[in-house]
Amino acid sequence: MPWLFLLFVVLPAVEIYLLIQLGELIGGLQTFGLILSTGLLGSYMAKKQGLAVWMELNKKLSTGQMPGNEIIDGAIILVSGTLLVTPGVITDLIGFLGLFPITRSLFRKLAQSVLKGNTGIRMSFGGFGGNQGFRGTAGGPFGSDSVRPDAQDPVLNSNGAPSKSASKSSTPPPVELSGKAKSKPSFDQ
Repeated sequence: MPWLFLLFVVLPAVEIYLLIQLGELIGGLQTFGLILSTGLLGSYMAKKQGLAVWMELNKKLSTGQMPGNEIIDGAIILVSGTLLVTPGVITDLIGFLGLFPITRSLFRKLAQSVLKGNTGIRMSFGGFGGNQGFRGTAGGPFGSDSVRPDAQDPVLNSNGAPSKSASKSSTPPPVELSGKAKSKPSFDQ
């Protein structure tokens, strides 16, 4: 919750404050021009860097290699381009840092540590922040300390998919009906 508050309330308020201060320092028209120019330059750079990453991704795929860094780089470029189109000083600074290959590698390392779960950041998906639902860190398909609502561990086959035999064995046997229940329902009452 504090992250959402910082992202959607504090950051825009700081951005507005900085734009007002910048407008007083260099003038309103120049500030407007700066906002437009960073948006145009950012979209151009995002397109250029995105195409370079796309070419590298295709080259790796054609040689049969798995593209790991290229996928993360593509996501960083997408977020950076979005930040550059958004008016603001801080978002422009972060956006430009994400577009340069040297500084993008720092963002990539941070993203990889977040994806691996080495940051201490814990995500919980449950009802209204409660302890129901899925809590995952590292480990199996639902994390090492998963809490699943159905409280049953899936039986996986060699491909990692749920086994069909496990689903057959976990279903209850059919209930045998007797008497009137066997006949078709009648709606003529």
